[in-house]
Amino acid sequence: MYNPLVQSVRQHAIGDLPRRTAMRFPDKVAIIDGDTRLSFREFDGLVARLSSALLHEGVAKGDRLAVLSHNCWEFAVLAFATARIGVILVPINFMLGSDEISYILKHSGASVFVVEDALVPVADDAVSALGSYVSPDRIVISRPGTAAGRNGWRNINEWFFSNTRFAPPVDVSDDDPIRLMYTSGTESRPKGVLLSSRSLMWQYVSCVIDGSMSASDIELHALPLYHCAQLDCFLEPDIYLGATSVLLRGADAATILRTIESEQITKFFAPPTVWISLLRHPTFDSTDLTSLRKGYYGASPMPVEVLKEIQRRLPGVQLWNFYGQTEMSPVATILGPAEQLTHAGSAGRAALNVETAILDDLDQEVPAGTVGEIAHRSPHATLGYYRNDEKTAEAFRNGWFHSGDLGYLDEAGRLTVVDRKKDMIKSGGENVASREVEEAIYLLEGVAEVAVFGVSHPHWVEAVAAEVVLKPGSGLTEQAIIDHSRSVLAKFKAPKYVIISDSLPKNPSGKIVKRQLREKHTDIALD
Repeated sequence: MYNPLVQSVRQHAIGDLPRRTAMRFPDKVAIIDGDTRLSFREFDGLVARLSSALLHEGVAKGDRLAVLSHNCWEFAVLAFATARIGVILVPINFMLGSDEISYILKHSGASVFVVEDALVPVADDAVSALGSYVSPDRIVISRPGTAAGRNGWRNINEWFFSNTRFAPPVDVSDDDPIRLMYTSGTESRPKGVLLSSRSLMWQYVSCVIDGSMSASDIELHALPLYHCAQLDCFLEPDIYLGATSVLLRGADAATILRTIESEQITKFFAPPTVWISLLRHPTFDSTDLTSLRKGYYGASPMPVEVLKEIQRRLPGVQLWNFYGQTEMSPVATILGPAEQLTHAGSAGRAALNVETAILDDLDQEVPAGTVGEIAHRSPHATLGYYRNDEKTAEAFRNGWFHSGDLGYLDEAGRLTVVDRKKDMIKSGGENVASREVEEAIYLLEGVAEVAVFGVSHPHWVEAVAAEVVLKPGSGLTEQAIIDHSRSVLAKFKAPKYVIISDSLPKNPSGKIVKRQLREKHTDIALD
C-alpha cells in the first residue's frame, strides 16, 4: 500500500546519491576538471542549486533536458540535478551533425537544450532545422578560453550561482524515467532508450561488486559522458561510492598517460582501441604508470594478443571486461581478473543482478556450447524504447530482453560473444564470425588494429574483407595477411580482400564503425 510519508523516507534514487555521499565524505575531492576541484559537499551544493533553478524556471518532472557537451564538471552536475527532480536527461553525441541532433531534439521533445560553448554553432543549426516545431530554451556552458556568451543563449552560471531559494523535494520513484539515451544502431534513426533509477541503481551495484570498485579509487574518465559506459559504469558509481573522478575532454593517448602519472590514477576504463593507442604511444614506457591498479575494457572484445601485451607491460593492473548495451544500463556480463588469460576472449558470467540465456529462433534456451541470440532478464533492463511500442515488444518478447548479439555459454555459464547479428558474414552459404577472423590476423606481429567486415560479391553473395593498420616499421603486405589467414583459418573464412590503411573509423567511444568500412569498400569485389 502506497503511503507518501513512507515513500519520502524510503526514496533512494539517483538524485539522492550526491547528498548521501557528501554526508560521508564532505571534504573529499569528488571531481577534478582541469583547474576546477570540487569536494563532495561542493558538488552536492551545485546539484541542489541547479535542480532548484530548473524547478523555478518551470521545468517539471517528466520534462526532457538535452545536453550536448564534452566531458566537464557541469555535465556531471546536470546528470544528478535532473535526476533529483525527475527531469529526463537526454545526452547527445557531440559528433553528430545538425540534422541528427535536430531529430533527437524533436523526437525527445526536449524543452531545455544545454550546450557547451564550442558546440553552439552546430546546436544553432539543429534548432533552426526544427522549423515550426517548438524550440527549446537554450542554455550555454561557457568553458575557460571560449566566448563569454552567445546570442539567444543564456549562461548556465546564472543557475549555478544565483540566489534562487531551494525548491521543495520532488518525489521520484524507482521506475520514473530519468534518462533517455539514443542508440547509435544500424537503423536510419536512433532509438531512444528510457532508463529509471531502478535500472541504473541495480546496475551500479553490479558494477561495484563485480568490478571491485571502492571509495579509495581515483578514476580517469576520458571517454565521453554522453555514452552510458563512461557515465553509468564509472562516473556515477564513483559518486555513489565516494571515489575521486578526473575528467578529460577526450581520449588523447598522450594526455591520458600524462594524467595517470600526475594525478596518480588508480582506475581507468577504455575500449580496446584506446588501450592499443596507449601501448603504441612513444611515451608509454617512459611514463610512471605504477599507480594504476584497475583497468576495464568494453564496447568491443579485446584481441587476445593485445590482452597478453597489457598484462606483460602493466603487470600491476588487474583487468575486467564489461559487456552489455545501452538497454541494460549498460552492463550485462563481466569477466574478472582471474579469468582474463584462462578464458581470454570471453565476456564473462552474468553480472550480479542479471540472468543471461542463449535462445534459438523460437526463443527456446539452447544447450551449452550452442550459438544463439544472447538474452537477459534483469532490473538493469530499459523501461522500453521511447515512442516506439513496436520495437519494445519485439525486444522484450517471450519473457526476455533480446540483445541482437550472437553467442554461446560454456558449462560454467561464461559467455562468448560470437558477433553482432549484423556483423555475421554469410559467404557462399557459410557463416563467418568477423571476430574470429580478426583474432587470427592479430596473431601477426606487425598488426596494430584490424576490422573485418562483409562486402557484396557477385559469386559468393558476401565476401570477407579486412582493413588493417600496421605497427610502425612493419613490412606486412596485403597478400602476406591473406596467406597467413589461410594458414590458420578455414579457406572460406580467410579474407578475400585486405586493405592496409593509416587508421580505422571510430566513434567518440572508440568503437570501430564497420558500417563506414562496408560503405567505403562496397564495390571492392567489382574492381
